[in-house]
Amino acid sequence: MYLQLATIALLIFIYSLLSSRLAASWLSAPILFVAAGLAFSPLGMNLIDAEADTEALHLIIDLALALILFIDAAHANFSILKRYQVLPVRMLIIGLPGVIALGTVVAFYIIPDFNWLDAAIAATVLAATDAALGKPVITNQWVPAKLRESLNVESGLNDGLCVPVLLLLLAIAKGQGQQDVYSFGAILVIQEIGIGVLVGLLGSYLGVHLIKYCYRKQWITLLGLHIGSTAMVIAIFATAQSLHGSGYIAAFVGGLVFGYLFKKETYQLLSSAEASAETLAMLTWFTFGSGVLLFIIPDITWEIILYSLLSLTIIRVLPIVVSLIGAKEPLSHQLFLGWFGPRGLASIVFTIMVLNSQIESANTITAIATCTVIFSLIAHGISANIVINKLWKPNH
Repeated sequence: MYLQLATIALLIFIYSLLSSRLAASWLSAPILFVAAGLAFSPLGMNLIDAEADTEALHLIIDLALALILFIDAAHANFSILKRYQVLPVRMLIIGLPGVIALGTVVAFYIIPDFNWLDAAIAATVLAATDAALGKPVITNQWVPAKLRESLNVESGLNDGLCVPVLLLLLAIAKGQGQQDVYSFGAILVIQEIGIGVLVGLLGSYLGVHLIKYCYRKQWITLLGLHIGSTAMVIAIFATAQSLHGSGYIAAFVGGLVFGYLFKKETYQLLSSAEASAETLAMLTWFTFGSGVLLFIIPDITWEIILYSLLSLTIIRVLPIVVSLIGAKEPLSHQLFLGWFGPRGLASIVFTIMVLNSQIESANTITAIATCTVIFSLIAHGISANIVINKLWKPNH
């Protein structure tokens, strides 16, 4: 165990030394750490035990995703967001259901032995985009601010919105709630979203004011500010989850409140939390490469590969472009927003939920999600700088 820990820590340390150089290339941290995990696994040098503890992995991914969602929301530009809110609203209200619906139809006709319910579960698992994988685009100043903020809000909220849908579909698949499925679904959606929003608002509001009060009284050190901010994020996420709400929505809403109340101090206060989130994410990707891939590769078929490619392209892009009709955005912007919907940590979390449900199609859905995430790491990692240079950066 300690050899594995030392290996991962050393790789993270080496990456940190080269982070500035690597940031300008297509070799993102997820790509490098998945590749490293695969290289150290039994498929490579066989230096790492491939047995993955799904419960521990789930917790690590949850914490990484919660911190990333909170931080990205805290850094949101409210003036830009208020002016161009129509874009993320359309993408979430029209685009997201469209992605799930189109993904369901395509999965039903492409994946052997899938019924409509299996297809809907697979489509929902892949509907959520990854805020972490989208960071190279969201933080790139060459990209118009309205597009960056729109992608930030969409990726921050769509995974939380997908949670009640996925839970409802899994409950039906397991034979629960079939008699009154519509009222059950409505209650589940209201509960997940409502509790998430409420905990995010109250938790962040109270936490920020407590931090400010203690700072004025000189009761808190600089280190305490960083520790308190990070602990507050985890507390907000875990509280919402424990109350059967969406911790992801709570984290994102809490981040919006935090950034609004702290304004200029936000970046400094969350620098430690951001470092923790990135470290957890690297650990997740390494584990994904060294353990998960090993067991999924035998289940991957040409139908799964085809569906994965369609999920990243037509299934994602078409509904987003349709949702933006009438938004007075050029087609290049619409296609940009549609293309940059990378799949990553959220889809892995949803996959673990599917595996834990023990439905018959769990292994196939896991293979689909894994294949899609791998393709997304490569495709979005390579294309980010290329597309941005082509569309906006002068003298590329």
